[in-house]
Amino acid sequence: MLHQVPNSFEALQSLLDQAVTRFNHPGFIADDPISIPHRFHKLQDREIMGFWAATLAWGQRKTIIQSASRLVNLMDGAPYDFILNHTEQDRARFESFKHRTFQATDTLWFLAFFQEYYRKNTTLETAFARHLSPDSLTVEQALAGFHRDFFDHPYAPERTRKHVATPERGSTCKRMNMFLRWMVRKDTTGVDFGIWNQVRPSQLLIPLDVHVDRIARRLGLLERRQTDWQAVLELTARLREFDERDPVKYDFALFGMGVLEC
Repeated sequence: MLHQVPNSFEALQSLLDQAVTRFNHPGFIADDPISIPHRFHKLQDREIMGFWAATLAWGQRKTIIQSASRLVNLMDGAPYDFILNHTEQDRARFESFKHRTFQATDTLWFLAFFQEYYRKNTTLETAFARHLSPDSLTVEQALAGFHRDFFDHPYAPERTRKHVATPERGSTCKRMNMFLRWMVRKDTTGVDFGIWNQVRPSQLLIPLDVHVDRIARRLGLLERRQTDWQAVLELTARLREFDERDPVKYDFALFGMGVLEC
């Protein structure tokens, strides 16, 4: 529990680093949506189910995991194989799937996008990395470019846009940033996958949810009044002061301390 705010840079860094060590370990996986892509070993299975589990990640974690597990079952336990080879008739089984406001229309568009994409590309990383330049400080343009590409089709449903966030609308892009953390971060603990190489961990941005927001403000790491895209940039910039190569590792610290205080 966070009883006292550290009064120096060194003390704050020590608190954050200790919390990272405490929460960034395999015991974190089982009760978190990241457990869904951890069921798989194939790159594309991890990408597909990582993206989908992150997209569904609002509400109780138990319910998120249940919904994502149902998607795995609907894809016969082999997401990548199903995506590549399913027919229009196979999509009928998804018409009853829903998770909160994520409805059948959204599900069917995800299937259509993934099938068209993976029939032309090997990895979803390309869909993000192609929008970055060598000097890109963050993944902001990758998120914005991916959103445009995801809906670059005359039949893309307008309602589905609310489920794939973009910084161009001022969103925190919490779930998208979380997915990128899963795919990009590399360390020895085995929580995040670190299976992408064209996006650098230093470019990642903090997944800003209510827990992270509350603790960051209490620690004096975030001053912006609104919880929006600019707040994400501000907080990540502060975290970069503690580790410029891997600022988003502190997601574990802030989220973990926030959950414990609930």
